[in-house]
Amino acid sequence: MTMRAYNPRRILYMGFFVVLLFVALVLLMLHDLVWFSVLAVPLCVLAMFDITQTRKTIPRNFPVLGRLRYLMEFFRPEVHQYFVAGDQSERPFNREVRDVVYRRAKNTIDTLAFGTEKDLYSIGTEWINQSLAPTHHLDIDPRITIGTKACKQPYSASRLNISAMSFGALSERAVLALNKGAKIGNFIHNTGEGGLSDHHLAGGGDLTWQIGTGYFGCRNVDGQFDEKKFAANAKLPTVKTIEIKLSQGAKPAHGGILPACKVTEEISRVRGVPMGEDVVSPPAHSAFSTPEGLLKFVQKLRKLSGGKPVGFKLCLGKKSEFMAICKAMLSTKILPDFITVDGAEGGSGASPVEFTDFVGTPLREGLLYVHNCLVGVNVRDQIKVIASGKIASGFDMVTKIALGADICNSARAMLLSLGCIQSQQCNLDTCPTGITTQRKRLQYGLVVDQKKIRVAQYHQHTEDSFLDLVKAMGLKHPSEITPDLVMHRVDNDTVQSYAQMYDFLAPGDLLKAKVPEDYAKDWKKASAKSFN
Repeated sequence: MTMRAYNPRRILYMGFFVVLLFVALVLLMLHDLVWFSVLAVPLCVLAMFDITQTRKTIPRNFPVLGRLRYLMEFFRPEVHQYFVAGDQSERPFNREVRDVVYRRAKNTIDTLAFGTEKDLYSIGTEWINQSLAPTHHLDIDPRITIGTKACKQPYSASRLNISAMSFGALSERAVLALNKGAKIGNFIHNTGEGGLSDHHLAGGGDLTWQIGTGYFGCRNVDGQFDEKKFAANAKLPTVKTIEIKLSQGAKPAHGGILPACKVTEEISRVRGVPMGEDVVSPPAHSAFSTPEGLLKFVQKLRKLSGGKPVGFKLCLGKKSEFMAICKAMLSTKILPDFITVDGAEGGSGASPVEFTDFVGTPLREGLLYVHNCLVGVNVRDQIKVIASGKIASGFDMVTKIALGADICNSARAMLLSLGCIQSQQCNLDTCPTGITTQRKRLQYGLVVDQKKIRVAQYHQHTEDSFLDLVKAMGLKHPSEITPDLVMHRVDNDTVQSYAQMYDFLAPGDLLKAKVPEDYAKDWKKASAKSFN
């Protein structure tokens, strides 16, 4: 994880003295002592400063020359990315994946020649089983409808959409380009928990309005949920679905973080928060505190929005707590229209290192568990499941649907289509591409009318590649994707399909007298009345 917070002026300052030092050495070698003396004076002053300062050990021990370390340290990530790392060695997205996103966004050739560079015999390698009778044409609409019987305004969603990223975390130009791209491609754009901004609405694209623990855009002066403000925004025509954020993969159980340096007057107005302070969302909601309370809140938002689809998003943590929500569905007879499962793989948001690396369930295991629980209580057919986390290709979509997803959301791949170079400065307000910064100078380079087309083209080409894989498997519809079609190399000598690797529950398994062993303990522990 790259952690850089250097002031650009400081880099210029160090660079100036590096050049000065180099020129002085050249002059010394040429025996030009007059000019060498002129240059040596500032270097001597700097050396005296380095020797007497007490904050940094290296310059104190190696005056002037020690400053080269900081310059090289600053440029290390770029040197590593462009000259050292292999095409498949970088994280979180390797160069091969980034190149595919860039090419599809630019509508250039995205094919590979001379065979794969992947080691197909390495542990963890995955592939699909194709058919000898592939489907020639898919004369179907791949879109999928979100909305239970209680929903008056169901929404027909694309199989691939923009995952949650807030205005504030993203620049106004990035938000507008994403939304306009969603409008062109007819897919949905999740606002993130930062509220509905003018830039979300200006593009005219379909929106999922995410309601986080800070209730930005629908909060009163005390930070509590405000029904009237919510209803006014939820009934806007471009708001198609409502998502309650319980937790996110980047920092589950932590709450969102927007540094004070990124809180502009506009962000302050949109979110209803003061300027000059870090905006830290509470880790939990104040509008409800129990599983049954969550579902009653779902019902309330559905009513206040005029019957639009309402769901919730979570990164799976304690399994008994999700089972408690399932029990609450049975006791209240209230079902969410969708559930978004976020993976602990994280996203564009800033997060403490411990939360990024060590908290939350990865998407694959979380998605499978949520799918199985819903199947086990006989409600899976009424609730759509959305997978969110490190999805960039058509093959990524196939693997998530094979594990139980209906729809896929992507955040970072969409940013790559905008021009993100994975500089990992999202939390510093110094993003060089103008995507995750509020600095107008850096935003200048992001031209909305160009980038909106790239977002739409990346989406279209990725969906097309997904449907091509569906046809290659001999299927007539994405809903026919099953776990036995995806293969995984377990070790050097063993290959298993997802169907062999994972246990899939049958409808009603959790309602039987004998609950499957792996689920029995958590099912017994779960209560619709309490998360704990």
